[in-house]
Amino acid sequence: MVDGLKTEVADRWDVKVMNLSQSDAAMEQLANDLKVEYVPTFVFVTSDGKVANTIVGGTTKEALIAELAKLK
Repeated sequence: MVDGLKTEVADRWDVKVMNLSQSDAAMEQLANDLKVEYVPTFVFVTSDGKVANTIVGGTTKEALIAELAKLK
């Protein structure tokens, strides 16, 4: 679902996907900084780098798009 979402919203938002099972030290550090403890975790970051919201667990594409729309 996330890859499809990434393509669908590419003209408006930059969506990054982290695969923690194939992580390296830098990715692990980022996951720690963002306080990712469970998979899936969706972290919404504003253009100035501040975490706006986090959703832990499964969700719908529509809920993700609604959260993206709140970002400035």
